[in-house]
Amino acid sequence: MLSYRLDHEVLVITVERDPGIGGRADLANRITDLVDAHRPSPVVVVLADPATGGAAVSAVLRAHQHCGRLGVLMSVVSHSAPLRRLLENNADTRGLRLVVHARADAAIAGSFAAAA
Repeated sequence: MLSYRLDHEVLVITVERDPGIGGRADLANRITDLVDAHRPSPVVVVLADPATGGAAVSAVLRAHQHCGRLGVLMSVVSHSAPLRRLLENNADTRGLRLVVHARADAAIAGSFAAAA
């Protein structure tokens, strides 16, 4: 369902597929566990094309709330412009702003620069 790596001290999590409504909580928990383990590293979540369903989006938005409480910068990458707008419009605005990108390299570079 997901993979992760460190790239220039940025935690990059790739969500490979949408988990469906039954797997939404598990996906959110797996992302937040990785965030906790690598904190204070900024986080980039890459939503692969098969992972653009509602359950994956909901899990990512829940993880963003967690990052906001911790003060951890989180960015999301998707090739889909409608999905990027959906994420921006539904992100929690009380903490750190969710940064949404079309390309992973730009998200990683921006997160690395912001953390420096």
